[in-house]
Amino acid sequence: MGEKFNLTMKFNLDKEKEKQVQEIIISVYEALEEKGYNPINQFIGYILSGDPTYITNHSNARSIIRKIERDELLEELLKTYLEKNRSE
Repeated sequence: MGEKFNLTMKFNLDKEKEKQVQEIIISVYEALEEKGYNPINQFIGYILSGDPTYITNHSNARSIIRKIERDELLEELLKTYLEKNRSE
């Protein structure tokens, strides 16, 4: 049993799923912005709590965001941030 805890789990999104996640993020962001919400705060609330009511129903955004898992959403946000800001 102890051996299992020494292994590192690997999480990967395929390219097609990655593109879908990107499109969902942009679509939901725009819907939140159109309704006058702070999209960043609303995304954070949703990611931390899993409560879809942080996402507006406007433009079907709440249904759209539920097409992906929160870990996929977080992975894409973190990956994009690091790709843009990491110094090599």
